[in-house]
Amino acid sequence: MNKFSDELRIIPKFVWILAAIQWVCFFSLLFFVAFPDDSKVSHWPAVGQVAFAFWPGMLVAAVILLIGYIYADARRRGMRYVMWTWLAILVPNSIGIILYFVMRDPLPVPCRNCGAAGRPGFAFCPQCGTEMSRACPSCKKAVEPNWVRCAYCGSQLSQGTAPATTTPPPMATNE
Repeated sequence: MNKFSDELRIIPKFVWILAAIQWVCFFSLLFFVAFPDDSKVSHWPAVGQVAFAFWPGMLVAAVILLIGYIYADARRRGMRYVMWTWLAILVPNSIGIILYFVMRDPLPVPCRNCGAAGRPGFAFCPQCGTEMSRACPSCKKAVEPNWVRCAYCGSQLSQGTAPATTTPPPMATNE
C-alpha cells in the first residue's frame, strides 16, 4: 500500500457513507429535477447532462471527506479534534481546512519501551522516562544525532561524531 491509501483509511466509514449519500442526492436533484425543466440543458446530449450533474456533487463530497480526514487526523495527532472539525466546517471558503493543514502538530512517536506517544524531539518518554532520542548529558535536552556539542548548554556530547569539515579555499586578494 502507498501512503495516500493509508491516509484515506483513517477517514471514518460514516463520513464515506455521508459523502456517497450526498453525491447521490445532489446528482439526482440535478439530473432528474433541475435538468428536465431547464430549456438550455434539456437539449444537451445525455452524456453531457450526466457529466454536468456528476461534478458538483463530487466537489461537495470531497469537502465532506476532507472534513472527515481532519477529524480523524487531529484525533490521531492528539490535537483538539472537535475544535478543528468545527473550524473546518464553519470557516468559509475552505480557509478552516487550509489552516488545519498549515497548523497541525507532527505525528506522535511511540516509546520503544512502553508504547506511550510522545512528540518528535522529546528526549525522554513522558510515561516511563526511557530515552526516546539522543539527549545532552548536562541539560537533558534533545540533541541532533550528528552534533558534537549541545546547542543549549555547550557541553561536549560523548556519542557525537564530528561532521566532516573541509578547509575553505584561501581568499583571493586584490593586489
